[in-house]
Amino acid sequence: MDKDFWKGKHFSFFQNKECEYFPCHKTDKPEDFNCLFCYCPLYALGDKCGGNFTITEDGIKDCSKCMLPHVKSNYAYVRSKYSEILDLVRTQLSEAEDK
Repeated sequence: MDKDFWKGKHFSFFQNKECEYFPCHKTDKPEDFNCLFCYCPLYALGDKCGGNFTITEDGIKDCSKCMLPHVKSNYAYVRSKYSEILDLVRTQLSEAEDK
C-alpha cells in the first residue's frame, strides 16, 4: 500500500470551526488546522511522542505550544505511533494482571 494513500482523503482531516476553542493552538494557517486529533493520542507516549512539549514545575506534560497533531500533513506520523501506544497499553495491562 502506498505510504501516502491518506493524502487528499477526507478521513485524514477534520475542522470544527464552530468549536469555542478553534483553533486551540496559535497558528498562522487556521485553514490547515486539523482537529481530527483534538485530544492527542500521543500524549501517553511521554517524551517519545515527537512533539514540542514542556514539563511544568508540577511535573505535568504541557502540550499547549505543540502543533504536531494539528498539522494537516502529520496524519501519517500520528498514525505511525499507534503501535507504540498499543505496546504501552499491553504493558500496563500485563503489569496490572501481575499485581
